[in-house]
Amino acid sequence: MTRALITGITGMVGSHLADFLLENTDWDVYGVCRWRSPLDNVEHLLDRVNKKDRVFFDYADLNDEMSLITVIKKVKPDYVFHLAAQSYPLTSFTAPIDTLNTNIIGTCRLLEAIRLEMEEDKNYKPVIHVCASSEVFGRIPADQKPENGINEECRFHPASPYAISKVGTDLLGRYYAEAYGMTVMTTRMFTHTGPRRGDVFHESTFAKQIAMIEEGMIEPKVMVGNLESLRTYADVRDAVRAYYMLVTCDPIPGEYYNIGGSYTCLVKDTLNTLISYSPMKDKIEVVTDPERLRPIDADLQIPDCSKFKAHTGWEPEIPYEKTMKDLLDYWRERVKKGKFLTR
Repeated sequence: MTRALITGITGMVGSHLADFLLENTDWDVYGVCRWRSPLDNVEHLLDRVNKKDRVFFDYADLNDEMSLITVIKKVKPDYVFHLAAQSYPLTSFTAPIDTLNTNIIGTCRLLEAIRLEMEEDKNYKPVIHVCASSEVFGRIPADQKPENGINEECRFHPASPYAISKVGTDLLGRYYAEAYGMTVMTTRMFTHTGPRRGDVFHESTFAKQIAMIEEGMIEPKVMVGNLESLRTYADVRDAVRAYYMLVTCDPIPGEYYNIGGSYTCLVKDTLNTLISYSPMKDKIEVVTDPERLRPIDADLQIPDCSKFKAHTGWEPEIPYEKTMKDLLDYWRERVKKGKFLTR
């Protein structure tokens, strides 16, 4: 039986990837969890976990080398999707060391665990996806941005400790492919969102606040940060389909790809779209919260995905409007259940 290992299975992307693999393959799915990982995003899978019905959770932590060695040896996955990270750019400004350690050294620990297993068993040849981020490109001046968007060869100019950590993650993936002949591919996914998106990200906190306003839990004010950044959005369900195609469509060791959606707008336009879906739209006020502003922001996030599309045939399928409506409905449901009620 084919086995896939997902680090960060309890996150938005990891949980959607598990859903995709369970629905579209016959693979067994092994999820790496920390003992303190919240299980909200995988609640719907817990019955299958308890019944050992193609879904299995194993304890491991990117900051604990032995736990990674143990889980790789136990599972010996055919496919590894490395999604786990300290993934919040704003948080990285206040926790830079933890961010760098988890994302760079943690990725190294995981790849070392896999390399050691491959060294011990010469027949073991897993396919590995290392998830970097479009944040590696950071602040690209408008006059230096390629005409068709940010391509793979654009220079890195990370604008946060998180982005710096993802530069290290990106380079480590390519290093292990080149130095040890491991089948590792790296992706730089641009903004991707939808149900289960963490409320530390702009469009998700907008949706959450709107849902709370609709329930009368807070006054009709949406607190915001920088609304002038340009973003290209993909749906998380399109993103995980891309990750599946990455590892199954003639994987090329050491390759790296930009992946993203096709809808580009300013953050303020995203806010206005979400507000327009609310019956409270005429009463909602937008208020800038200085605490939500980053010291530096990546403000021109428009991808050129032609390399990945040419190799795999992937195209985004879910419209921007559906993504945003589903995100808002997700928060409406969460708010009604009384979960995640801090603003």
